[in-house]
Amino acid sequence: MQLFYLPDIIEGSRQLSEEESMHCVRVLRMKEKDMIKIVDGTGGFYTAEIVKADPKKCVFEITESTANFGKRNHHIHIAIAPTKNSDRTEWFLEKAVELGVDEISFIKTEHSERKHINPERFKKIAVSAMKQSVKAWLPVIHELTTLKELMSHTNESQ
Repeated sequence: MQLFYLPDIIEGSRQLSEEESMHCVRVLRMKEKDMIKIVDGTGGFYTAEIVKADPKKCVFEITESTANFGKRNHHIHIAIAPTKNSDRTEWFLEKAVELGVDEISFIKTEHSERKHINPERFKKIAVSAMKQSVKAWLPVIHELTTLKELMSHTNESQ
């Protein structure tokens, strides 16, 4: 099953982004009247029919929607110090999203070798993993912070 990501679908947008449209129409060769599945990253899972198959602006009409798709009754927040090898950190991020983690915090510790992260790249990896694993929840990815700052935002129950 091929999933498409559209974060602002609730606000009335009925067209895929240019990148998703290109993938849908050019790569997958979908055309008008074909059915597609869309997630919004906040639990919304939609089935839609393509109305206009344009590689720059693929327009669709929602035929079915499910709220809170795959919602669990618990919340998982992982904190990790990024490794020197960015491939390992990206692999971790991908697997954490596939497992259904809700929040990921990157922390800078006393002996951390990586002092910067690329949040845009991490978001792309997370979106790709979410779509590949048929999830409708995109985890919150926090900026790089110190362990002390992270701990100051928690309470005793956490």
